[in-house]
Amino acid sequence: MIVMFAMALSPALLLAQKVSYDFNKSANFAAFKTYAQKEGTKVGQPLIDDRLAAAIDTELAAKGLTKSETNPDLVVVYHVAFDQEKDISTYSSGYAGGYGPYGYGWGGGMGTTSTQVRNILVGTLVIDIADAKAKQIAWRGMATKELDPQAKPEKRDKNISNAVKKVFKNYPPKQKN
Repeated sequence: MIVMFAMALSPALLLAQKVSYDFNKSANFAAFKTYAQKEGTKVGQPLIDDRLAAAIDTELAAKGLTKSETNPDLVVVYHVAFDQEKDISTYSSGYAGGYGPYGYGWGGGMGTTSTQVRNILVGTLVIDIADAKAKQIAWRGMATKELDPQAKPEKRDKNISNAVKKVFKNYPPKQKN
């Protein structure tokens, strides 16, 4: 029963988004007030690329940054990559029996094992924020998640917004003094 429950729960765990970030400890994040988005590695589908750019603008505005194409403090670039992975699940069931005093007797059993292999599409979103004046990266956030290529536009909007929001959760980074 426990094995079956764990197997039923595992697809939900696979759908969880993994987010990480890193930053330049010498960057003065309090001084950054403006930004400009520059072209990175796009998805190649204009509707999705527009959603990503808009979600980034929304999150940076929520962080108090103003978009400015002329002399920005920061340059923001996003990169998207896709990879196919295999998900392999194996389930075994069966029973065994036996009888015999002092090691003598008979035994027997029966069991089945089934293995399921499926291809999954994994997407990675990387958002780089560079100090425009120092010309070096100040912050990088990354999100990785299993994707559903058949998702409806509303679901894509939600997934993109959630991914970008989670990436920017740790911007600006909390620096220890």
